[in-house]
Amino acid sequence: MLVMGCRGDGIRSTCTPGNSIPEAYGLHGPYGFKSHPRRLSKSDGMAKKTEKVVESKSEAPSTKKEIKGIVRIAGRDIKGETKLRMALIRVKGIGVTLSSALTKIISNKFNISKNTMIGELSDEQVDMLMEVISNPNKYGIPERMLNRQKDPETNQSSHIIGTDLTFRTKQDITNIKDLNTWKGYRHAYGQKVRGQRTRTTGRTGMTVGVLRKTMLAKVAAAKAAEAGTATAEKAAEKPAAKVEEKVEKKE
Repeated sequence: MLVMGCRGDGIRSTCTPGNSIPEAYGLHGPYGFKSHPRRLSKSDGMAKKTEKVVESKSEAPSTKKEIKGIVRIAGRDIKGETKLRMALIRVKGIGVTLSSALTKIISNKFNISKNTMIGELSDEQVDMLMEVISNPNKYGIPERMLNRQKDPETNQSSHIIGTDLTFRTKQDITNIKDLNTWKGYRHAYGQKVRGQRTRTTGRTGMTVGVLRKTMLAKVAAAKAAEAGTATAEKAAEKPAAKVEEKVEKKE
């Protein structure tokens, strides 16, 4: 068998099966190959793996943060496992675009990742988060992304979230109803406000076609009932007339 670098100064020297390569090359055995250790059985290998895993777990310090089960933001209960961006979307008054912008601001302010779970935030961070989403224009959000631009009462732009948004919307609708504007008139009668078609959609309550069919069915039922009573009366009158005729004949 030919083995490279077995004997001699030359590169292509050969060696016989009895010769061995020096240990300096890291090779052992009569043919210059490493002697393989005893192969472990599956049970031995699994036992060693489990020992290593247990040792690594015992040595590694616990770096996981405690995650809160439920976090309340702007009157909304949100699961602690929800990521920051999706948690902001679930707040009433915050959409997809605004939540992305607010997530960037909050992650830079708190020096946290955008994929942080909302349950990992401390109470102080949650309070700061409420301050950011309540006044986004103070933290670099442009005016065009706010939902209350140039309020007619204060002439200032702001962003309203949660129950305040619901209350403000109802108040605006009642105001335009009191002013007797066209939008208020449409709101009062429960019709569409923004110029949509109403020929085939937006039917609230009993529609004309259904109402006509029901009325016709009621009229037909009433006529049938009248006809039935009339026939019953005629049938009752016939035997009475026959009895009177028999009585007259006997007399």
